[in-house]
Amino acid sequence: MLDATLAALIARIHSSNRKAVLEFAGAGSLGLAWLHAVAGSSRTLLEATDRYSTPSMVALLGHMPARFVARETAEAMAERAYRRAMTLSDGEPGCFGIACTATIATDRVKKGDHGCWVVIRDSRSVSAYGLVIAKGMRDRYGEEALVSRLLVRAIGLATGAGELELDFLPDESVDLVVTHADDPFARLLAGDVHTVAITPDGEACADLPWTGGILSGSFNPLHAGHELLAQAASVAIGRPVAFELPVVNADKPPLGFAELEQRLVQLRGRHTILLSRAPRYVDKAALYPGCTFVLGHDTAARLLDPRFYDGPQGVQAALQTIRDHGCRFIVAGRERDGVFRTLADLIIPAGFEDLFSALPERIFRSDLSSSAIRATMSGV
Repeated sequence: MLDATLAALIARIHSSNRKAVLEFAGAGSLGLAWLHAVAGSSRTLLEATDRYSTPSMVALLGHMPARFVARETAEAMAERAYRRAMTLSDGEPGCFGIACTATIATDRVKKGDHGCWVVIRDSRSVSAYGLVIAKGMRDRYGEEALVSRLLVRAIGLATGAGELELDFLPDESVDLVVTHADDPFARLLAGDVHTVAITPDGEACADLPWTGGILSGSFNPLHAGHELLAQAASVAIGRPVAFELPVVNADKPPLGFAELEQRLVQLRGRHTILLSRAPRYVDKAALYPGCTFVLGHDTAARLLDPRFYDGPQGVQAALQTIRDHGCRFIVAGRERDGVFRTLADLIIPAGFEDLFSALPERIFRSDLSSSAIRATMSGV
């Protein structure tokens, strides 16, 4: 039976509309039971996993931790939990990861201290709560209850639901370490930043300037034609070419976190990746002044099509804005209806011809198509 204070706090947690994934090892199962004992836990918990065996912990972290009950281990668990919460909630704002790793009384005498680390990871920070338990002063259930109350207390603080008193003995206290850990992906999906750049070594930075070439697309899937185009364009313009993946598209549904992660798997570790909320090239030019956009003929045709603007004057206004930002286009040919079409087949408004240059067929030609590959994969 839950006491009234604990039950009231958990009810407020469930009303906070904050979703989380919980990873725990050694203790914390009572806290999970308490969370489920109060109606509405499905509004809070997306998933919870008890990492009680060594192989299970290694499967979560991807390596054997130096110590299972350590702040570093709990923070790594919380990071995995946060990423899982982002995936399961499809990047819903406010989701977070919870980790608890503990060593408590058992049926044998342990040499070291009893205690735990409870860590909360959200899009802005990592909050680590450390507790050393007075050894031999409680039975196993008493120590489990203390760790679980600390777990619920940390969740209450993270969700703004309130605090929970802990029944400490003399010399027991909680150490709190808060570390700034900004998640640029979450901020981009929430609209708090305009762009995220991911370097080949995996570092992600918000609103990082880029003045090289940009090959924008959905990359669903990425294929050899994309990569060969980027290489050829890089040689032609004398600057590196990044792959840009807009999470908001002019004629397609926006990308959620789960889909975004699947697309990024193809590119990570191999290319510089740019993520943005800019669906149109006129919007991209404002974010990346001085860059050169790499286009296929079909994309360039859409760029110049008055139907996507308020008539021909809208096309000219967009091109003038792109020029004002110092951006240009390099256009590769593309087969369409059995004819290889190039920049020469496009009608460019007078006065804007200098914004476009051709990538000759002898330098690059690929007839691969993402849509054709998807159709083949689906058996259509």
